[in-house]
Amino acid sequence: MKLHFEPNLDYQLQAIEAVCDLFRGQEVCRTEFTVTMKLPDQQLTLGVAETDLGVGNRLTLLDDQLLQNLRDVQLRGGLAPSSVLTSGDFTVEMETGTGKTYVYLRTIFELNKRYGFTKFVIVVPSVAIKEGVYKSLQITEDHFKGIYAGVPVDFFLYDSSKPGPVRNFATSSNIQVMVVTVGAINKKDVNNLYKDSEKTGGEKPIDLIKATRPIVIVDEPQSVDGGLTGAGKTALDAMNPLCTLRYSATHANKHHMVFRLDALDAYERKLVKQIEVAAATIEDAHNKAFVRLVSVSNKRGTISAKVELHVKTASGVRPREVLVYHGDDLQQSAEGREIYANFRVGEINTAKGEEFLELRYPGGEVKLAVGQTFGDVGALAVQREMIRRTIREHLDKETVLRPKGIKVLSLFFIDSVERYRQYDADGNAVKGDYARIFEEEYRRAAKLPAYQSLFAEVNLAHAAEDVHNGYFSVDKRGGWSDTTENNAGNRENAERAYNLIMKDKEKLLALDTPLKFIFSHSALKEGWDNPNVFQICTLREMGTERERRQTIGRGLRLCVDQNGDRVHGFEVNRLTVIATESYEQFAENLQKEIEADTGIRFGVLEQHQFAIIAVKAADGTLSPLGVDKSKFLWDHLKATGHIDAKGKVQDSLKLALKNDTLALPEAFEAQRAQISEVLRKVCGRLIVEDAARREAVPLRKGKDGKAVYLSEAFKALWDRIKHQTTYRVQFDNAKLLDDCIAGLKKAPPVARARLQWRKADIAIGKAGVRATEKDGAATVVLDESDIELPDLLTDLQDRTQLTRRSIITILTDSGRLLDFKRNPQQFIEQTAEVINRCKRLALVDGIKYQKIGEEHYYAQELFAKDELTGYLRNMLLDAKRSIYEHVIYDSDTERKFAESLETNDGVVLYAKLPGWFKVPTPLGSYNPDWAILFDQDGAQRLYFVVETKSSLFADDLRSKEEAKIECGKAHFAALDQGENPARYVVAASFGDVLRAME
Repeated sequence: MKLHFEPNLDYQLQAIEAVCDLFRGQEVCRTEFTVTMKLPDQQLTLGVAETDLGVGNRLTLLDDQLLQNLRDVQLRGGLAPSSVLTSGDFTVEMETGTGKTYVYLRTIFELNKRYGFTKFVIVVPSVAIKEGVYKSLQITEDHFKGIYAGVPVDFFLYDSSKPGPVRNFATSSNIQVMVVTVGAINKKDVNNLYKDSEKTGGEKPIDLIKATRPIVIVDEPQSVDGGLTGAGKTALDAMNPLCTLRYSATHANKHHMVFRLDALDAYERKLVKQIEVAAATIEDAHNKAFVRLVSVSNKRGTISAKVELHVKTASGVRPREVLVYHGDDLQQSAEGREIYANFRVGEINTAKGEEFLELRYPGGEVKLAVGQTFGDVGALAVQREMIRRTIREHLDKETVLRPKGIKVLSLFFIDSVERYRQYDADGNAVKGDYARIFEEEYRRAAKLPAYQSLFAEVNLAHAAEDVHNGYFSVDKRGGWSDTTENNAGNRENAERAYNLIMKDKEKLLALDTPLKFIFSHSALKEGWDNPNVFQICTLREMGTERERRQTIGRGLRLCVDQNGDRVHGFEVNRLTVIATESYEQFAENLQKEIEADTGIRFGVLEQHQFAIIAVKAADGTLSPLGVDKSKFLWDHLKATGHIDAKGKVQDSLKLALKNDTLALPEAFEAQRAQISEVLRKVCGRLIVEDAARREAVPLRKGKDGKAVYLSEAFKALWDRIKHQTTYRVQFDNAKLLDDCIAGLKKAPPVARARLQWRKADIAIGKAGVRATEKDGAATVVLDESDIELPDLLTDLQDRTQLTRRSIITILTDSGRLLDFKRNPQQFIEQTAEVINRCKRLALVDGIKYQKIGEEHYYAQELFAKDELTGYLRNMLLDAKRSIYEHVIYDSDTERKFAESLETNDGVVLYAKLPGWFKVPTPLGSYNPDWAILFDQDGAQRLYFVVETKSSLFADDLRSKEEAKIECGKAHFAALDQGENPARYVVAASFGDVLRAME
């Protein structure tokens, strides 16, 4: 199996564009320099001709240009604009599972194509991520060669014992990508990176790297930096980077944000799996003295701990967190419960990484780490139930997904290796408690009637042993150990473990590979993602910062089938987390982590959040609302009491949105729908579903006992819409050229190159050297009469794929050729952008659909084959006109629409179209919402396919969404349905469908 990559996902292209557009106006640099042999007492010098040539990155942009580019990118992305350029660090935030690694690898190729940059260093926090990145480079190699015309690229893993490849990194003219862990570069005194080496021609490897001015890409910077001034950040700066690009879902330090695809965006757009929680909570188990260490604290020398006890209350025994100190009597803390008699608090240790509380009890004492418990229900009773539930959830999904060619995987996170694997005195492996329990429960499940289709031809004697394995560090003797990477030896141990699970990702996804259940420790915290993880069971407490997000992050990626193709839709992509906290607690704690990690403040409106809203000018062009008008609108909402002084949303705003009574200044009425959409998102919360409230949705039966979807009425509707089509795009070349010419005429003027002057006072004091900018800044336009003009036609041809003749026509008739001499690079970029925008519009305008043939269609039987499930929260129950007993809806608009269908007597029957009903488009497949059969006054039957949207205005829809709707119209128009065809309608309410009948 070979994983396939989708090259045109809009959000990934936007992330790539955001970084590349930082350098708009940068010349395409092919500057050669030399890296010389260093003589005694000489520093590394550049430009000595008689040695090997090398190619490095060079930045020609001035700071004010870079800052303006940054602000333009931020405005386009709806981000708070930076006021000054404080550093060369730029942040890309992408939710786990949305293709972060793919994005930064493709950004490398795009930066090379546009600006000629060739030197890139990828810094990662762990061996796991290093291996994952290297694997990604290998499996995307052919994919990127296809996109970027086979441009040569060399990539390698930095090994401190083999620094030779660093010389090639400095001297080669190919794209060079070095992947390195921060642990291999952040200790100067013991690191070969900072020592002279014969293998690098006598140079220090760090000097060779510095000379190339690499673009440094940091994967998971919150784990690399070691704080703002930590060893990791120092090691990054030592490379003398041209800039640092920082990619993560959980940034600790934001720096200059250039792109954000946050958790809310990812879930709302179904770019990751739906999360549900199966909660294992213990009730009425108060027969032992229960103690759980929640946290320890040292405030101004006062050491304390917070523990959870089972306390006597007026309504019975209840869990409660209480503050305790050394020597405290826990019977007193538990309101006198005798079961805690002679339980006392001993030593409390608050040292970072070594936190514990010593609990003294009759007959002994124990040290509890944070999250550990004493006196819990039977030692392994809860874990057994959780393992059993995980196996059942796994087999339930496997029953449905295996016939679709989708391999189901499950992950167990455990507290220590010995709970899964132990070793006897002779060094032989022995099963730990978790392995033993798993095999017992797996054999038990294999005998259940519901799963016989999965085990019909399986040898159960060995199946239970073959389907699970561990993923831990491996020492030199082959034994497993708890994973840490705090020194070189432990990093070597970790590296031995990354075979099937990391390096052979595709093999693990194959149905003929028996391994399905993986037990792990902390090594999977970040860096390993397999798209087909559907269950995650946490057999240990989740208490540390970011742990929920990092844990569920291992299973958020959309799954793939046996062809390596991504499968979309929540009906397949559902991640079940089996946890030891209630569903409500998990959702609340996950939300707190997201707020802490991403800066998203649920229910808080930021002053800049309306800035990206599109405003249509009189000439039809679109421009963003801007930061100033966004703040004006924010002030209006504050003045009307809809938000408080900190932007916190008030109930009055939620009510106004629900009743559609939000009052806006007259100047903003044209953007009402877009403004309301921003506010609805701010008012919302991240949805984590309760697995206990997931229900199968059966097909409804009529009065005759026959399934409604088999009725003649539904067959008449289905026959009108079931056929499949193919499409081709026909460009009207003359119209495309006219549009390009008109667009180029309207494009902004091209500026000349400028020289920037700045003045600053330098103050030297005990705190260090500080520079304070003062009056005297000035910008001078340069008359560059000696510019060497690039090959304009070839460059534009590469960027637009138009013929040279077409490009000549556009340039000549636009009257803008003089701008090319003024600033060649800026002119090329602006012209290419105009042409490509016009091409995208022409793509949909010129699309033609054709029915493939009578034998190519979606069969009615698929409704019975594919089980439909949903959550009660999103269901309209006991439907009377749908082909299903309940209707699953994705939004408030869909809910209202379904309610209208149920109450309108003209509706004979309807169906929410399932995810497998797809229309092909150049922008990806499209799934319409509804199919409706309507009886108009008993005289005529009308058939509809309906797409429901909160707004009917094209300006309010994302351009890709609008384009897919246009393709939908063309598809159904091409079906040639004869008399009384199905009409395609875009509707915000059922009233829009009724108006379509008039």
